[in-house]
Amino acid sequence: MLALRWGLRAASGGFRPRNVPLAMAKRPSGAGEGPEENGQQAKRLKGTAGEGDAEGQNKRTPKRKIVLLMAYSGKGYHGMQRNLGSSQFKTIEDDLVSALVRSGCIPENHGEDMKKMSFQRCARTDKGVSAAGQIVSLKVRLIDDILEKINNHLPSHIRILGLKRVTGGFNSKNKCDARTYAYMLPTFAFAHKDHDVQEEAHRLSRETLEKVNSLLARYKGTHNFHNFTSQKGPKDPSARRYIMEMYCGEPFVREGIEFAVIKVKGQSFMMHQIRKMIGLVIAIVKGYAPESIIERSWGEEKVDVPKAPGLGLVLERVHFEKYNRRFGNDGLHEPLEWKEEEEKIAVFKEQYIYPTIINTEREEKSMMSWLNTLSIHDFNSSTAEMEANNKNSKNSDVEGSDGCNDDSD
Repeated sequence: MLALRWGLRAASGGFRPRNVPLAMAKRPSGAGEGPEENGQQAKRLKGTAGEGDAEGQNKRTPKRKIVLLMAYSGKGYHGMQRNLGSSQFKTIEDDLVSALVRSGCIPENHGEDMKKMSFQRCARTDKGVSAAGQIVSLKVRLIDDILEKINNHLPSHIRILGLKRVTGGFNSKNKCDARTYAYMLPTFAFAHKDHDVQEEAHRLSRETLEKVNSLLARYKGTHNFHNFTSQKGPKDPSARRYIMEMYCGEPFVREGIEFAVIKVKGQSFMMHQIRKMIGLVIAIVKGYAPESIIERSWGEEKVDVPKAPGLGLVLERVHFEKYNRRFGNDGLHEPLEWKEEEEKIAVFKEQYIYPTIINTEREEKSMMSWLNTLSIHDFNSSTAEMEANNKNSKNSDVEGSDGCNDDSD
């Protein structure tokens, strides 16, 4: 009798065997499907062919936290950081995210909401500023030939040069110990104001280079840089910054003009800090300001510090020394060092970064125009006079940021 009852329930659809989902029990294979359902199934099957196979494979590929080593020429871009809803101001990240989506590394909705892929850039370079060693951290699908596929969807002046796996909680901004910036400038900037300078004929003397490096070395250590930024008072603890090294390298000639590169490594930098550090040294070497002004600028007194042009500022490298010591040799992760990529970095700078700086300087003469303004600076001026001068001299600055809160240079 019990068996008969079970048979009747099964025949009427009222019986569902154990461990079989209700949806499967209600719709046996090959039965109860109308034309619409058949059409949807056919559509799904069609979608798995061709491009759908790759898409399906990508969806099954687990996401992993990685870092990408980036190099780019910033000319024509409004900085690194993406500004959603402001399509008229194109940024480096706009092109990067588009390439990540098109290559299949991230789903499209992650491009629209970058928090979904835990995206973080190490340094927030601003309008026109280039980078030879930018680092971004994010979660991606580790597809085959990933670097080649991303680069295929990027313009030639933006390149992904390297990739490394990192710990799941890694954040490229927070884990960064220090940043190294380079500032490329024509050496006639160091010619004394009383000398008649011919731009292409000028060559930097050994004596002047030694003086420049002697002045730059004074910045090393921890100092109060409130005079080298804006909106920070002398008692603001965040104005104290640690500079590890700063020096000017040997000069070289490009396109008939002699250039040199100043490098500075520090834990972090505030807005305009590097440009003002260099601007003050130029003012001293040219004879506009006394050497004692450097030490005086670290005191509570307000000092008028000139800001060198933004052209020539490059994010050279970012450092992860503490992370490398803890995880770099744990057998699971690699140290975040890029010795194998150094040649590719050098080639990129020669092809895209240096030519942009040189050609723009030749065409726009930004350094020479700025040098002509040094004579109007009063290095003993009052706060009110300085504010008036700054208001009159405001223009569309080209700035580079290091991405630490409001810090930038």
